[in-house]
Amino acid sequence: MTEWLGLPPLATAHGGQIDSLIGWIHIFMLILFVGWGGFILYTIVRFRKSRNPVADYKGATSHRSTYLEIAVAVVEAVLLIGFAIPLWAARVEGLPSEDEALVVQVTGEQFAWNIHYAGADRVFGRTDIKLLDLQSNPLGLDRSDPAAKDDITTVNQLFLPVNRPIIVKLRSKEVIHSFGVPEFRVKQDAIPGLTIPIWFIPTITTAEMRTRTGNPEFQYEIACAQLCGLGHARMRGFVTVQSAEEFQKWMEDTSKEQGESAADPFR
Repeated sequence: MTEWLGLPPLATAHGGQIDSLIGWIHIFMLILFVGWGGFILYTIVRFRKSRNPVADYKGATSHRSTYLEIAVAVVEAVLLIGFAIPLWAARVEGLPSEDEALVVQVTGEQFAWNIHYAGADRVFGRTDIKLLDLQSNPLGLDRSDPAAKDDITTVNQLFLPVNRPIIVKLRSKEVIHSFGVPEFRVKQDAIPGLTIPIWFIPTITTAEMRTRTGNPEFQYEIACAQLCGLGHARMRGFVTVQSAEEFQKWMEDTSKEQGESAADPFR
């Protein structure tokens, strides 16, 4: 279905349901377009001036239009109640257990995505607004906190393991941003003052997608879908989906590197 809809290649477990819903909506809209277009052409011909030189003040006496409107409302209700609401409920209420998922905090700011991993202890370290530094510590992570010693932070680079539930906890520092990855079929606003979770399961690694698309430079891109300021166009992040082994090695190497840098800032 992604081909005839012109959608980006699919790379998450739940995306097929979304593509199916989008497909049915397009089919229904096509039927409505053809139906209403045909009706307009019919009225133009049927009630042309040469055939009806004098206005008929009785108007339409048939109830066909009423039946058609009821049918349209029924189909819309089926799409909403039968497809859209259950799919939405599964995404917002059916979050997997954090014990089996990878939990990542993503904080939007003008104009970057700040990524925070909890490290091997799976506990996020303390942050303090007094420690904020846009260049060296954009999240204000307190490395003196024992829970923060193995934490990992990145800017605009989100690394994920394939075939594992991912919970992204979205935040924003100042204005509304929107976290969207088209291939993952996810898009969610990041709103100041709120922590909003979204979840998905990546099914195709970046390397595999490069082979499938024939594009050796392919990257999953985090696009901000809200106009968040003059630098909105440059607010781009990237997702690298790796095998479980590759991701674990990246976590261990990066945690060690950042831990050593925090211990020796002049290193």
